[in-house]
Amino acid sequence: MNASDRIVEFVTTVREAFEDGRFVGLRLAGYEGEEADLKSVDMRRVVIKGQEKLSAVSHYKTRDITKNHDFDAAMADLVPALGRQFRMATLNATDFDLVLERHSAKVRLRRTEVAGRDAPPVGHDRAKNRPLMDTGRPWLRALGLTTAGGVVRHDAQDKFRQINRIVEIFAPLIQGLKAEKPLILDMGAGKGYLDFALYDYLTTVEQRPVEIVGVELRDRLVADGNRTAADVGFAGLRFEQGTILDRDAAGADAVIALHACDTATDDAIFRGIAAGAGLIAVAPCCHKQIRRQMEAGEADGRLDFLLRHGTFLEKQAEMVTDGLRALLLEAHGYRTKVFEFVSDAHTPKNNLIVAQKGKAPDRAAVLERIAAVKALFGIDRHYLEGLLGP
Repeated sequence: MNASDRIVEFVTTVREAFEDGRFVGLRLAGYEGEEADLKSVDMRRVVIKGQEKLSAVSHYKTRDITKNHDFDAAMADLVPALGRQFRMATLNATDFDLVLERHSAKVRLRRTEVAGRDAPPVGHDRAKNRPLMDTGRPWLRALGLTTAGGVVRHDAQDKFRQINRIVEIFAPLIQGLKAEKPLILDMGAGKGYLDFALYDYLTTVEQRPVEIVGVELRDRLVADGNRTAADVGFAGLRFEQGTILDRDAAGADAVIALHACDTATDDAIFRGIAAGAGLIAVAPCCHKQIRRQMEAGEADGRLDFLLRHGTFLEKQAEMVTDGLRALLLEAHGYRTKVFEFVSDAHTPKNNLIVAQKGKAPDRAAVLERIAAVKALFGIDRHYLEGLLGP
């Protein structure tokens, strides 16, 4: 039996298990296609509006994306996917496991009988598996996110979702830092929602010692944060008063900033780069500095159909600002990703820039791209450039 026949046999077995109610799950791994940072895909059966479908969760390095597919269409796509994109696939059924492994042009099938396994429920609206599952934690109530009974307040639902999502993203990135006890600086910490959530999750669930310092300008929020940290016994969490730009980040393993307004995001990035932090992650808010230059400058005339409309200009300014930030990080030795960390239904400022110290693109080539982008949009200088210097 050749490789193509074994792939067809595997897909046929998946179809039969699905049709006779024995299907438990399907996992595709060993991705070697062109889609950046895709690692694996998990599929399960769901029923949506009375229709059986496959719900596929694609696992990327820093996010998961869920899409629902018609079963027949998914099976048609599965054959070429196993032939070219995924080296391994595992079918879990109620009474057996079937593993497909592809090595170059050779494909092997391995079947193992099992007993006592039930098919999972197929309802679409399952309880969400969030990092902050214990809503009775005292700090949640102290910060006004939950009631005395441990129920997330109605007016805090969006904030709670954002915090959970950020913890989902940040926790594995922080776990990947080499330091035995990473020092994390949160620039512009505000009430410290993220700091309390990260500290609780990393030290309690992941059992990873960390030190977190929230830098905040407002004295009252600093005092409130330190009092709450002491009350709940978070010895490695503290808050300090000061501005982002004035706070020396030396020794920090990670520098983060969520919704620091306009150039305050650049201040945080600069401090992270200057400290040589292994991780820099920012969710920008407001993009006034570049927009003013785009309004006053002379952009390439071919962009006029976009930039003459205020709403398009605003969106372009946001993308150009954050795109240049990513390029400037790359020019200083960081690998970068920019992605939406939460739906814009919860916050319109939902882009996250994640930068990890390591092998980055050629500096000279990146600087050329930066110059070309500025010329294209009529920009004289990005604020972050001035902080970083030549």
